[in-house]
Amino acid sequence: MPMEKTFDPAAIEAKWAHEWESRGLFRPERPDATPFTIVNPPPNVTGALHIGHALDNTLQDVLVRYERLRGKDALWVVGMDHAGIATQMVVERQLEERQDKRTNYTRDEFVEKVWQWKGESGGQITGQLRRLGCSMDWSREQFTMDPHFTQAVVKVFVDLHKKGLIYRDKRLVNWDPKLKTAISDLEVETHEVQGGFWHFKYPLADGVTLDDGRDYIEVATTRPETMLADMAVAVHPDDARYRSVIGKDILQPITGRRFKVVADEHADPELGSGAVKITPGHDFNDFDVGKRAGFKPGEMLNMLDGDANVIQTADGLIPAEYLGLHRFRRDGKDGARELVVMRMKELGFLIPHVDKDGGEHDAEPRTIQTPFGDRGGVVIEPWLTDQWYVDAETLAQPPMAAVRDGRINIVPKTWEKTFFNWMENIQPWCVSRQLWWGHRIPAWYAEDGSIFVAETEEEAQAQAGAGVALTRDEDVLDTWFSSALWPFATLGWPENSELLKRHYPNDVLISGFDILFFWDARMAMQGMEFMGDVPWKTLYLHGLVRAPDGAKMSKSKGNVVDPLGLIDQYGADALRFFMAAMESQGRDIKMDDARLAGYRNFATKLWNAARFCEANGISASTSFEAPAATLPVNRWIIGEVAATVAAMESAFAAYRFDEAANAIYSFAWDRFCDWYLELIKGAIDDETKAVAGWVLDQILVMLHPFMPFITEELWTGLGDRAGYPLITAKWPAPAAENDAAASADIDWLIKLVSELRTAKAELGLPPGARLTAHFPASLKARTDKLAAQLDRLARLESVSFDPAPAGASAQLVVEGETITVPLEGVIDIAAERDRLTKALAAAAKERDGLAGRLNNPSFVERAKPEAVDKARADHAAKEAEADRLTAALARLG
Repeated sequence: MPMEKTFDPAAIEAKWAHEWESRGLFRPERPDATPFTIVNPPPNVTGALHIGHALDNTLQDVLVRYERLRGKDALWVVGMDHAGIATQMVVERQLEERQDKRTNYTRDEFVEKVWQWKGESGGQITGQLRRLGCSMDWSREQFTMDPHFTQAVVKVFVDLHKKGLIYRDKRLVNWDPKLKTAISDLEVETHEVQGGFWHFKYPLADGVTLDDGRDYIEVATTRPETMLADMAVAVHPDDARYRSVIGKDILQPITGRRFKVVADEHADPELGSGAVKITPGHDFNDFDVGKRAGFKPGEMLNMLDGDANVIQTADGLIPAEYLGLHRFRRDGKDGARELVVMRMKELGFLIPHVDKDGGEHDAEPRTIQTPFGDRGGVVIEPWLTDQWYVDAETLAQPPMAAVRDGRINIVPKTWEKTFFNWMENIQPWCVSRQLWWGHRIPAWYAEDGSIFVAETEEEAQAQAGAGVALTRDEDVLDTWFSSALWPFATLGWPENSELLKRHYPNDVLISGFDILFFWDARMAMQGMEFMGDVPWKTLYLHGLVRAPDGAKMSKSKGNVVDPLGLIDQYGADALRFFMAAMESQGRDIKMDDARLAGYRNFATKLWNAARFCEANGISASTSFEAPAATLPVNRWIIGEVAATVAAMESAFAAYRFDEAANAIYSFAWDRFCDWYLELIKGAIDDETKAVAGWVLDQILVMLHPFMPFITEELWTGLGDRAGYPLITAKWPAPAAENDAAASADIDWLIKLVSELRTAKAELGLPPGARLTAHFPASLKARTDKLAAQLDRLARLESVSFDPAPAGASAQLVVEGETITVPLEGVIDIAAERDRLTKALAAAAKERDGLAGRLNNPSFVERAKPEAVDKARADHAAKEAEADRLTAALARLG
């Protein structure tokens, strides 16, 4: 059947997505082929396709389709992450909408509700990835809570515990009082908050005074409520102001607690009074000071419960009026902070802040960098609690060695410094979470506090002995703990499956730089610990997709782009090509509707070129290698194919997605559609049909990784190849060399025709105007050879090798040779010169005006970035216009 007149992306996308998957073409059977393996960063089961997913998965699919075309056994592992916190939040919100809550159910009942939610609503993103054209092995879709994956997670925990690399410890954690769980440093976001800096007097005990006669030490804090759990005041050991009172007792005014003045270099003599109140149970720096002062974690005071409400400390010294108060003012009621400040003021221990006008205030206004939970959205509380930790420092050593010796290649290399900086300073990894949804920690407790870690309860009981009552740990593991096993647990580990042996290590991981530490580094740790080899040979880190003005996308800014909406508007192929063509190593991508529209137009142009071929008897090629060709135009285009294949292979080897995309775009649009089809028009013999059909096939294969839908539709539509779909075709190997003479002739012809067309446009002549041209005698052989194309494309009424007549003429310089086109009698020379002169003056005036603005530092520094960018673009446009008009005037002689 003849092709449809118009290109309809929606119809062919749905058709081919179903066809490929239903026929198992995403994982063709190639047991003897070289394996190629990539795992996708598993999206949250709660997730929906966002623009970052669109970029990440497009780049992965481009690589997978490319390697599949090269004949490899390409496996793209797909699956979802159970997303502990996010999923539990979704289900709890649903309960709240029905005036219900999690605690109305047993743990098992609630977990069952989560599974029910997953079955009904979770995982919509997998359908959305299919719309993008992702050729994942959907038949082996994984989920981190699947039984085989859970077995792997439990084994890893138990084995690490046996090696001493997982342990239980009392330490400070980032506690989210809203979610009531510990979260990692990587899940904490720092925001600027307008707060206060309060100064207080802490009296010295037993009549002790400072050298200056004061009987108190001044301390300052942004968190006055924490003084209820103070355990020391620290001063620098070299600070002469306090040397005499180091080791002396000091009194906390509200609680009456006596504690020591300790010497510690954490106290900065240049900052404030040089003295720092120490609350080791509620501040990470204070925790370390406390340990150096001799406090064991179990002795450190805790003044808050999991909701961040005040509870009694172990020494019982917090006054009753504080108990039960929230840490901050809430619901119109003062919290512990407000009451502490009020009581210290009443007792005369508040040192007021005096502003520049002499006014007194309780606190000095400060902008404070404040930690918030990225999901709970409330201020994080450093909280002293028992948690499970991974010895990340030990596990980090093999991955660092692998990056140093090249076993892991990080692309771009600029990320290596960031990787090493984090890994060399890595802290113990808190992996326990106070949730119900997730992998429950395989640890059991006896009444005497003994802990038994085992893969099953039966094994734990055997360790404890008969008759010992055991209670299982209530916590679950951090979601990133399980996803760190993704490169090998998805392949069947701990069983030594054939799939695992064949596809581990993976070849490439493509990841946003923002999960380098969340996920990538942890995969490297676990993979090298349990598999004895790197998880992947190359780690490719891409940037962010930003709004058109360069701003980061966020729902609060209202600048989030829905990739499904873009697919509806432009087609999946256009969106994919945009993502790949804009992906330049180390740079973020700015959304650009004009470029998206341009790539949709590219697809339409290719469609129309295929229709032209079909209408002229050009069909699918029967040759893998380039057909025999004698005509210069055919020999030229075959050489262009070979050059494009080489350029793309070089770009793919260097992970230059932009260069690979731009190579095939330039060839398909410019060389094939714009010039080759134009050059053969009206002269399509059997040789040309064979060559044109072969070239179009090569374009479809090379373009397929970027634009799979339209290329597959055209591949099938132009020939009877239902049993040989494009997705499993062979990557081009033209076995042809560039014909230098043919290329030189055709390139010269293209330049000449381009110069003629430009001159006509500049001089206001219609494109079809037939002119006379005077060529140097040295070009006679070439013009004779290309006479037919010169007549049709250049629209030359006559070609002469005599000297050009005197008078106005257009001078065309092509490869150093001057071709003269007389203009007397063709145009009104004087009127045209006047028109061009006026237009040039106007363009130059605007150009210079814009240059003046851009050279003004005040404008560049104070104007909005988008205004500066527009001024630069306008200046470039006016500069180009002035250059064009100058050239046109010069042509008149």
